[in-house]
Amino acid sequence: MPTDRSTPSTSRHPLLPDITMRQLEYLVAIDEAPTWALAAERVGVSPSALSQGLAELERRIGIDLFENVGRRRILRVTATPVLEYARQVVTLTTDLTRWSTRLREGESGSVRLGMIDVAAVVHFPDVLRSFRSERTEVELMLSVAPSRSLLEDLAGGRLDLAVCVEPPEPLAGIETVSLLSESLAVYAPPGTEIGAPSTWGPWVLFPADSHTRRAVDERLVERGARLDIAAESHQPDVLREMVQLGIGWTVLPRTQGEVAQTNLVVGEQLLKRKLVLARRSKSVHDPAADDLAARLRRRPEPT
Repeated sequence: MPTDRSTPSTSRHPLLPDITMRQLEYLVAIDEAPTWALAAERVGVSPSALSQGLAELERRIGIDLFENVGRRRILRVTATPVLEYARQVVTLTTDLTRWSTRLREGESGSVRLGMIDVAAVVHFPDVLRSFRSERTEVELMLSVAPSRSLLEDLAGGRLDLAVCVEPPEPLAGIETVSLLSESLAVYAPPGTEIGAPSTWGPWVLFPADSHTRRAVDERLVERGARLDIAAESHQPDVLREMVQLGIGWTVLPRTQGEVAQTNLVVGEQLLKRKLVLARRSKSVHDPAADDLAARLRRRPEPT
């Protein structure tokens, strides 16, 4: 018999809310922009249209996404799952749009690659040079930044590929492939006699929110060293110079700690960290990005 449309559905699946891509785009813009006016400008609508679109999004999913704090409307903590969903959908749709545009118009396009400094300068400069020389029709845009920033830009659709330190936990919407591992050692100021771990320090290290710093702190505690932090910097050359000046000790990859210009005292190997190639999962992949990813994976791991 035909189904009576007035009868409630007995399906185990709930009806999906009728939300639009623009509403999700508005939500991402609100999170990334400092003001509602700037968010509206970035997505090309008036502030009132932005507000109405977000109000309709709230109505259609059935929960309040915002709360009033003084004169400001801010995202509730409970809106985080909706925001993460919106970011993934908007980013994947943008990937599809860029890919289809290049295919339709016959463009070669560009690849936006992010790398931590040691990857760009030490481990993969030959790969970058060969890609630029052999794929002259492709614009390679390189950004050098800490791992956390690179992964945020990758998730937000601002990068196509990232070479970074392996994140401590899996990230939603991001897949990683191991590229290489590198040793990190303890370095002390010139003339220092390295004794028991309890005598090491004070320390000049990567910032506390970096992936490497988290692993370094855990290992130093395991070895019995005190975490007396004198200074922090994302830049290995700055950390080396501070150790050279006697401000403190550090932990760096051997490729960055043992350079000809310094006479730092080399201590024990403290740990190894893994560098990975990260990209968005379930995304439409650009052929040029696939080519560059394959070249990065083919580079032999140092012995």
